[in-house]
Amino acid sequence: MHSIFVSDLHLCPTRPAINRIFLDFLRGPAARAEALYILGDLFEYWAGDDDGDPFNASVLAALRELSGHGVTLYLMHGNRDFLIGGRFSAACGAQLLPDPTRIDLYGTPTLLMHGDTLCTDDVRYQDFRAKVRTPEWQQQFLSQPLASRKQIIAGLRAENAAEKKLKSEAIMDVTVATVEARLRDHGYPRLIHGHTHRPALHEHTVDGKRCERWVLADWYTSGSYLQCDAQGCRVVKLPAVS
Repeated sequence: MHSIFVSDLHLCPTRPAINRIFLDFLRGPAARAEALYILGDLFEYWAGDDDGDPFNASVLAALRELSGHGVTLYLMHGNRDFLIGGRFSAACGAQLLPDPTRIDLYGTPTLLMHGDTLCTDDVRYQDFRAKVRTPEWQQQFLSQPLASRKQIIAGLRAENAAEKKLKSEAIMDVTVATVEARLRDHGYPRLIHGHTHRPALHEHTVDGKRCERWVLADWYTSGSYLQCDAQGCRVVKLPAVS
């Protein structure tokens, strides 16, 4: 038995090559797993569960096919698709996980996160995140027409792209003290997260206890996943975009 973890796929209609890789992944490696965990940013953006875009529907159908064949499917919100709600998750047969979530992964306590809350040096982003995660903001946003929501999202994405050019590489990575605090809070588990697009295996020693931290890769130029079983975890790479 094994489970698979991915994040930061950023699926969208303008990236057909990576979309094909994802669909092949669902019908291949993911179909042979006990569970698939998608730890945020499945989509490049999400304007609401009422968006009937054909591309979104095709991804939903592929996920529903996977869960319908007995693979347990879990979704966690990312910073791009935090508006995914119960309508979408129910339609594809997925369970929405809170961030963070601690699980027993084949005998190893494991903490799952998207990873953006670990980047606490980026104060401006954390303030924005706190605002848009409130029920009041989300209710007001989702009450607007879909076309208006997409225009707002496009403006926010452009603003974010401009801001990233002015930020240092360090500020967009995790804050080590925050990572170690979360490991301490949750009993020194293994940690799996995405968000930073800096795939690696890190080791942290917290209060004398060794903890491993797996950072998942994005799917911009190629696909990959983390496969875990009772013996541990390993990265498996998929074809590059051609």
